[in-house]
Amino acid sequence: MNAPLLKLHVAPDLVDQVYQALLGAIADGTLAPGARLTQEEIAQQLAVSRQPVLQALRQLKQDGLVLDAPGRGVQVAPLTAAGTAAVYQVRGALDALAARLAAQRREALDAKLIERGRKAARGRNVQAMIEADAAFHIAVYAASGNPLIARSAHLHWAHIRRAMGASLQHATLRDSVWDEHETIAQAIAAGDAARAERLMREHAARASEYITRRLEAAFGASEAHNA
Repeated sequence: MNAPLLKLHVAPDLVDQVYQALLGAIADGTLAPGARLTQEEIAQQLAVSRQPVLQALRQLKQDGLVLDAPGRGVQVAPLTAAGTAAVYQVRGALDALAARLAAQRREALDAKLIERGRKAARGRNVQAMIEADAAFHIAVYAASGNPLIARSAHLHWAHIRRAMGASLQHATLRDSVWDEHETIAQAIAAGDAARAERLMREHAARASEYITRRLEAAFGASEAHNA
């Protein structure tokens, strides 16, 4: 494993720190699909013992982000267009439900979310674009009043951040993304539950189509599906 990882300070939640460090590296592409990971190397780079590394890798394996590697250790799971489309199907349903519930409550989302997103879209910082997009959707989850939506969507966002990171290395955000977000926010604030749900479902479908196309263009259709 050649990708550098930052050392961590010892803390009671060390397993979660290791998990989050590895999750972030996988999501932003620092640890690329197929990269082999061993407990020894990770423990050495993060300056921790092997035990929290073992537990973190077990969690990542359960999440579908790493797989058993031939021989010993594990490897980062492949990033596929088909897998990404499947994640967007589930996330789209959750987001549409969240938008409907938020609209029923006539919640007003912070306008700074849209401003932040438009600013990020004009820049070249991929992480800023991803974080702004995630922040908008997380705000809709919170506005729904149902905490189970955010908990259910959490794992899917790890996969989506990863797909967005890979695709945005070779392309830009869709021009209409933040217009769509603003329109969704307006429908929610107006209490138009049916429209908010429909707009969010359509938004997810367009995002899925765009990201999967970008993955295929970047890595090749056969590789993106079968890697």
